[in-house]
Amino acid sequence: MKINNPHSLIKNEMKMQKKADIENSENLLEACKQFEAIFLNMMLQQMRKSVWSGGLTEKSQGREIFESMKDEKMTEDMALDGGIGLAKQLYQQLSNR
Repeated sequence: MKINNPHSLIKNEMKMQKKADIENSENLLEACKQFEAIFLNMMLQQMRKSVWSGGLTEKSQGREIFESMKDEKMTEDMALDGGIGLAKQLYQQLSNR
């Protein structure tokens, strides 16, 4: 293999490394947001257990499944929209190793 321009090889390597760093950073941020969504979901489940379970409909397995799915979607949306700031703090801590 003949190397004509070693500077271009170094530049290409640096570009590839920067691209990998950006991709890793994006993956870390996504993982932090997912963690926050799980945390919020668990917190909401515990809050539901602490309140009286009265309502318009009787307690049933279908209602529990519906509430679980609704809570999961709501907490996922909350985390993606900034949530309580947990994902941001976690990302800052993990990215500054």
